[in-house]
Formats: sequence, C-alpha cells, structure tokens
Amino acid sequence: MDILWAPWRMEYIISAKDSTSDVCIFCSRVEQKSDKKNLILFRSKYSFVIMNRFPYNNGHLMVVPYRHSGDIRSLEPDESRDLFHLIQLSTTALEQVMQPHGFNIGMNLGRVAGAGVEDHLHFHIVPRWNGDTNFMPVINNTKVVSEALEKSYDKLLKAYKKISSEEK
Repeated sequence: MDILWAPWRMEYIISAKDSTSDVCIFCSRVEQKSDKKNLILFRSKYSFVIMNRFPYNNGHLMVVPYRHSGDIRSLEPDESRDLFHLIQLSTTALEQVMQPHGFNIGMNLGRVAGAGVEDHLHFHIVPRWNGDTNFMPVINNTKVVSEALEKSYDKLLKAYKKISSEEK
C-alpha cells in the first residue's frame, strides 16, 4: 500500500463545517491583517488575492472583492476592473513561480453551481499542467498537492512584490 503524506488536510477534516455561520471566511480573514497566517498574497484598492487553504492543485488562488456581495451584478466598474487586473497579475505570478501549462479561471455563482461560499463573490485561479489529471483522482478519488502551502506562499509573495513594483 502506498501512503500519501498530506498533514495539512487534517485541519480541514476535523474543522467544523457550519454552513449557517454568519462569519464570512473572506471578510474575517482580510480584516485580521495577518496576511501570512491567512495566506493573503496581495491587496489592491478593491480586492485581494488569497490562497485556497484546501487547494484543487498547487497554487490554487482566489481573487476576492473586499465588499461582501454574492451578486456579480452589484460590482461597481472600478471593482470589476480591479478584480480582472488581479486575475491577470495572479496568472503572471503563477507562471513565474510554477510554470503551469494552462489555467482554469472561473466563478461559481450559487450553491447549485458549486459555490462553497455563495454570499461573497470570488474567482478561482487553478494552475494546470499536462498530465495533472492522472490515475490518482480518477481511480482513487485522491488529489496529490506536492508542495506545502507555506512554501508556495513564500514563492508567490516574492513574485507579487516584484510584479507590482514593476507596474509602478
């Protein structure tokens, strides 16, 4: 028997999954100002980038507006532009650090569409590599994330700092 070592998954497995909580995971984390602890990589005027603590793939990021809303039509033009700019910035950072072959970028609106957090809009950016869908998820319903979140965070943070300073 092969053993997969993924100790960070235990936090998710044993954590309470109270879907009726009034606490928004995005609002509560961005208000704490503990960016490394909360895996927040970048803050702009209207939105921020946070790593997915329980990623689909290495480098799975989310781009989130500060304003709490689950309705995409509620976005102001400046918020929309800022979100899209951070998506572009994020793909650049991921390309520099992880050299993916492609990306899945999208938003799930509503529980039926797969939104885990349906009352606060957020885009997912998932880097993809040729062959990253192999026998593990297909046969064993298991996904292997091959780098610790903290190590990915440090590499990506450095890339965001470099890219954003070049933009100025």
